[in-house]
Amino acid sequence: MPGLLDLSSPRALRRLLPLAALAASITLSACASSPLGRSQLTLYSDQELEKMGEASFSKYQQELPVVEGRQDAYVSCVADALTAKVPASYGISGWQVKVFEDDSANAFALPGGYIGVNTGLLEVAENQDQLATVIGHEIAHVLARHANERVSTQSLTSAGLSLTQALAGLEGTGGDQLMGLLGMGAEYGVLKPFSRSHESEADLLGLDLMAEAGFNPRASIKLWANMNAAGGAQPPVWMSTHPSDEQRMAALNERLETALPTYQQARAAGEKPNCDRLR
Repeated sequence: MPGLLDLSSPRALRRLLPLAALAASITLSACASSPLGRSQLTLYSDQELEKMGEASFSKYQQELPVVEGRQDAYVSCVADALTAKVPASYGISGWQVKVFEDDSANAFALPGGYIGVNTGLLEVAENQDQLATVIGHEIAHVLARHANERVSTQSLTSAGLSLTQALAGLEGTGGDQLMGLLGMGAEYGVLKPFSRSHESEADLLGLDLMAEAGFNPRASIKLWANMNAAGGAQPPVWMSTHPSDEQRMAALNERLETALPTYQQARAAGEKPNCDRLR
């Protein structure tokens, strides 16, 4: 067929080498699994991800003002109670927590032990339990190695599209247009749904973590109702990197069956955070 690469040629063999390397990487990484048992693709070492996390946190501090005082003490109180429940096996010796002056209701946690909370989130999270819902969710991303999956998937997708273009002989303007369509298919068919699975998993793991730390997991439902009210119109779920707020609340409500007994046991054992006093 005109335009296709002759697979018997030395040129074709050279172009197939990257595919062999990718296949080997996938094979070596296939044994990884998330805390909830989902298979994971992780092509990077923990040390590489920790360096990425450190660099990202440093950049964030350069771009936004850091808030200290009462708000910082309040956020740190919630974060410290949650991180105290992170097993030592994760290898994070200490967590850095910062509050940033930004109106968006957002927070993040990065590999290596870095937590950031925007002041805008404190307007939406009405109490320590609702704030613990968000911070617990972000910590769960780190514990489940979602950042490694995300960069691994993006790297693999980028390499795969380049290889497809080379093997199919799709050079020139027409080929670029076709690859653009393939790229859109990869984005909505691979990267974004993958991200939604991360978010759903972090919701459940974060709920478990906040319950273990003595925060009321029922507050997670109200938090996402607040987020829904503050967020305005949402894109269709298949075009979003996050589940809809309604989907999140339904899944969390189901998870309460196991999270509530954990919470009650934690409270009985003396886990009673008192961070609201610092608001």
